[in-house]
Amino acid sequence: MKDTVLCAADEARHELLELSHRIHDDPELGMQEHHAVQWQSEVLRHHGFEVQTPYGGLDTAYRATFHGKSAAGPHVAFLAEYDALRGVGHGCGHNVIAASSVGAGIALASVMDQMGGDVVVIGTPAEETVGGKIILAEHGAFDDIDFALMMHPATTNLVKRGGRAAVAINIAYDGRGAHSAGPQDGVNALTSLIAAFNGIDAVRQAWALTERPTINGIITAGGSASNIICDHAVAEFTARADSRRFLKKMIEDVRRAAEAGALITGAKLTFTTDLIYAERHPNHVMGDTFKANMESLGEQMNEPDPAMATGSSDIGNVSLLVPSIHEYLWIAPEGTLEHTDVFCTAAAGPRADDVVILAAKGLAMTGYDLLTDADLRQRVRAEFTASGLPDRG
Repeated sequence: MKDTVLCAADEARHELLELSHRIHDDPELGMQEHHAVQWQSEVLRHHGFEVQTPYGGLDTAYRATFHGKSAAGPHVAFLAEYDALRGVGHGCGHNVIAASSVGAGIALASVMDQMGGDVVVIGTPAEETVGGKIILAEHGAFDDIDFALMMHPATTNLVKRGGRAAVAINIAYDGRGAHSAGPQDGVNALTSLIAAFNGIDAVRQAWALTERPTINGIITAGGSASNIICDHAVAEFTARADSRRFLKKMIEDVRRAAEAGALITGAKLTFTTDLIYAERHPNHVMGDTFKANMESLGEQMNEPDPAMATGSSDIGNVSLLVPSIHEYLWIAPEGTLEHTDVFCTAAAGPRADDVVILAAKGLAMTGYDLLTDADLRQRVRAEFTASGLPDRG
């Protein structure tokens, strides 16, 4: 039946590539992806999926379900991303993710009249900003899902790559404006912010290098003229570490540095954090299965160097709840930087078009294996359970 799955992906090629290019040519920021959701929903409904949107408390999320011949079977979910980057458009290639996950759903649905279970495509907005998957998880969107799969475009083919925990930290100070000739009459919010930066640089020296901690920040507001004492200053930081546990320690260290900045001048501190992107736990059994399927299609798949620097994604939070994979296929040459105009151009290029179909096939084939192979399911779940459930969530 895998031949049927492959044929279904090929037959959908035109509409999947049209979907990818429509999303690419109309980049929408996180939580604003109304056109992308509409277009994906139209394609999925055309192929017999029941589509629910809004979903999971988010206006630009969706759930598309295709039922098998019976309810007795696993629920396999393909996760779609489709938000763009401010100023760069689809410089992370989320249009390719959306089209490939929709394609995987369509391809696997082509054989569901012969087996039990459900094929699900879940549209997950705002991966780049607030972490749509985290919000969806909090609303129970993955409670009935047995396996979650997706592919991300990259500059090399990889399976079983993890990811670090990450969080956005926002620091703001409110002081009192004054003429710079009389600074004693003001409270300089920018002075507090600079002190916070210096404090963070001091506390980071004590962070365990084994956790690979990093923090980077920018000043987004720091006054408008040098002859005015700054009354409002704001900075945004992104912190990362190998574990949520250590990341929470980093947050508290940064908080103390920010509080010290407020004490220096008397400015009022506002300290907030966004939702934490959890570290990613790739399921290696599922990864090996995807690798075998992709190599049967002629794609050589690699495994990451343990020392490889990794980014962060909200699928990490999903991987705490459900056995998950987030694999990579190249669309641009090695050395090309993601989140750039060059990568954005590649995301609409001929290799990206091929990857839409290749990924749809590989994901659907892996979903088919999960639906039909009870021993595979047992091994996937055994790995998931053994990897430390008490520390999850």
